Amino acid sequence: MPMRDDYMEEFNEVLGMIRDSIESEKEDEMFYDYLISIAPTEDEKQIIGSIRNDEKKHNMYFRQIYEDLTGETIEPIDNITFEEPASYVDGIKTALFDELRAVEKYRPIRELMPNRYYRDVLFEIITDELKHAAKYNYLFALNQ
Repeated sequence: MPMRDDYMEEFNEVLGMIRDSIESEKEDEMFYDYLISIAPTEDEKQIIGSIRNDEKKHNMYFRQIYEDLTGETIEPIDNITFEEPASYVDGIKTALFDELRAVEKYRPIRELMPNRYYRDVLFEIITDELKHAAKYNYLFALNQ
């Protein structure tokens, strides 16, 4: 099957999206650390902690994919900041919609991955993000 003429342009765009995703996943990790610190119950802390751990895993996956595809290593980002939510519930709402936005962002990355292995990794990340959204929806309902 011949390559589409615009494949390389799209692929370079996807590499930029992967770099952005690495930053987003790190920001999410920090935001979720903050939510854990203000969560009202131990169960909620554990739920958010499991989500945060998945975000760390996603960051590692994106770094590895980028390195595999380009031969370049992306250095850890230390100067990431996030905006503290006005309340715990506001933080949950923000997290919920951030997870859904991530799904939209990661689908075109998955589409342009060069082989099944990387598409499967992106599928795992996407399904994790959907699972996270469901968990944040639960936490939101719990706190109403």
